[in-house]
Amino acid sequence: MLNTSEFGNELKKLGFDFYSGVPCSFLKSLINYAINECNYIAAANEGDAVAIASGAYVGGKKSVVLMQNSGLTNAVSPLTSLTYPFQIPVLGFVSLRGEPGLTDEPQHELMGQITTQLLDLMQIKWEYLSSDVNEAKLQLETANEWIEKERPFFFVVKKDTFDKVNLKREERFVHHNKKKIDKTSSDEVPSRMEALDVINRCKDEKTVQLATTGKTGREMYELEDCSNNLYMVGSMGCVSSLGLGVALAREDLNVVVIDGDGSLLMRMGSLATNGFYHPANMLHILLDNQTHDSTGGQRTVSHNVNFVDIAAACGYEKSIYIHSLEELEKEIQEWKKTKALTFLHLKIAKGSKQNLGRPKVTPREVKTRLQRFINEKG
Repeated sequence: MLNTSEFGNELKKLGFDFYSGVPCSFLKSLINYAINECNYIAAANEGDAVAIASGAYVGGKKSVVLMQNSGLTNAVSPLTSLTYPFQIPVLGFVSLRGEPGLTDEPQHELMGQITTQLLDLMQIKWEYLSSDVNEAKLQLETANEWIEKERPFFFVVKKDTFDKVNLKREERFVHHNKKKIDKTSSDEVPSRMEALDVINRCKDEKTVQLATTGKTGREMYELEDCSNNLYMVGSMGCVSSLGLGVALAREDLNVVVIDGDGSLLMRMGSLATNGFYHPANMLHILLDNQTHDSTGGQRTVSHNVNFVDIAAACGYEKSIYIHSLEELEKEIQEWKKTKALTFLHLKIAKGSKQNLGRPKVTPREVKTRLQRFINEKG
């Protein structure tokens, strides 16, 4: 059995001090260590944890994700369409519930059989974590070599690998909404490109802009391709979790997250995580056209959702309905002055720019130049 604190300290020596995850009984001691000794972000689901850790990496932190193997399936999308194309290396620990030959709950039976196969299919290097501390330290060195090559590495953790670490008292902060403005007049309903133009014109030399997958990222690229931009590909719904990771890693930067209604609906639990950790340097803008615009214009259910109320209830300090481009610019400038986790909801028109192209820079190039931009601001 591993001495969890000794193992955790070895991780620290290698620079891994930012964690995000979802609990598992096999990993509870490592999670407790991370909460006690490091920066641990409790994610709403495992996919969000991968995105949060990815954002922290882009912001300059070597990051770790922790999850039960049943949750590995929740993380498949960001592991294959975020960390893979952008070449974002995260160090993962996934438990082996349902290990063949051991008695476990029925829901773990199949995952116990296919956990390592899933990792192989995703082209993720992995090893069973040894319970011998000397061997485990050597394994960490191997894992770190892969991380430095911009490749993820996962440890598969069997039952009773870690010895007990008691959780110290956790602070249970409650973050209340201080400003909520609901819809009070008719909507201007600008195009997405018009809204993006306003957002882009408000940026300064310390602004990072993260655009959600699909037409939003493509239009942002066509509007102005900058080293401070990141255009999501795949990993739908993960953009605000990525933004949370960047914002927490670099509190000196202004992180603007540009989301869509279909994307936000897909992983709406991220609002609760964002609200709890409440980075004041993060602005979350929802451009809502009630449509899956990138896949043919099918309707979403956003017309039936009050996003302003939900963001406020989740702890966003400011949650504001935006009626026009003028209001959008005003609230962005106000956020830059006062700083508080802020949610802005703007209704936009359906459709996109005609003959819209695609970014000619690869995701890896986008990530690398954004990291260079962030490092230069350090």
